[in-house]
Amino acid sequence: MEEGNHSVVTEFILSGLTDRPELQVPMFLLFLLIYVTTLICNGGMILLITIDPQLHTPMYFFLRTLSFCDFCCSTVIAPKMLQTFLAERKSIPYIACAVQMYCFLVCIDIECLLLAVMAYDRYVAICNPLFYTVTMSKHRCNLLVGGVCSVGLVDALILTCCTFRLSFCRSNIIRHFFCGIAPLLPLSCSDTHINEIVMFASTCYTVVITSVIILLSYVCIISAILRIRSAEGRRKAFSTCSSHLTAVGVFHGTLIFMTLRPTSSYSMDTDKIASLFYTLMIPMLNPLIYSLRNREVKDAVMKVVNKHLRNS
Repeated sequence: MEEGNHSVVTEFILSGLTDRPELQVPMFLLFLLIYVTTLICNGGMILLITIDPQLHTPMYFFLRTLSFCDFCCSTVIAPKMLQTFLAERKSIPYIACAVQMYCFLVCIDIECLLLAVMAYDRYVAICNPLFYTVTMSKHRCNLLVGGVCSVGLVDALILTCCTFRLSFCRSNIIRHFFCGIAPLLPLSCSDTHINEIVMFASTCYTVVITSVIILLSYVCIISAILRIRSAEGRRKAFSTCSSHLTAVGVFHGTLIFMTLRPTSSYSMDTDKIASLFYTLMIPMLNPLIYSLRNREVKDAVMKVVNKHLRNS
């Protein structure tokens, strides 16, 4: 269809993960289980950190924010995705598509930036322990989280506005399970050069810069740990970072793969798998990583369980 001779798009059709009918119900049940697990685990983490005074520290303040972000990210994507498995008409209104994209980008930006803030927190705790309570005061923690959220809100707004300023005339079928930038751009009959520049700039300061901050923080952390004389002291110092390192490796590993892969090797199926990982799998895994690898969280869980058993 030629530009200037097309109707205005009022809705999009999501192709979903697969078009094979025999897989729709099994995949619905699988991802429903993942979504429910995500809600329970992240909701439980938020509640646990809120009610246990021993977890009222900067590290757990950031972890609670991360859990809330994961809770929201999964909720933005999963319900519509689950609907596409069972619905005959897999449509999403134009405005709803824009809202979904904006909320998703906000969550991804905040998580990316928050992991960098958490790396800085670990750097201060290990490299400058005597000044930790002063440096990571409650006021400064609130400012850091406020700054992260503000950047995420603004960046997502710019990317979403740049995407939906385009005219869509080639098709209204999105070959994906949610409204993302990559699957929407091929549907546009407008010039997407500006969009590509904006996306590159956004990627540079959210993925690349945060990766550098995390890398530099851990270079300093590892250097400080190696200077600790006792093996037990080194083990305790490293144990406070292991959960965060695991979360960073999973999240940033996926984003870096998406960012640095050659354009010639781009595949929508590969994009769907990677998107599944950071929209549904990582939000489910993060609270498990922090609870299974963190003694303080496990102790807090056991305290709540024992209190419940005594009361019952």
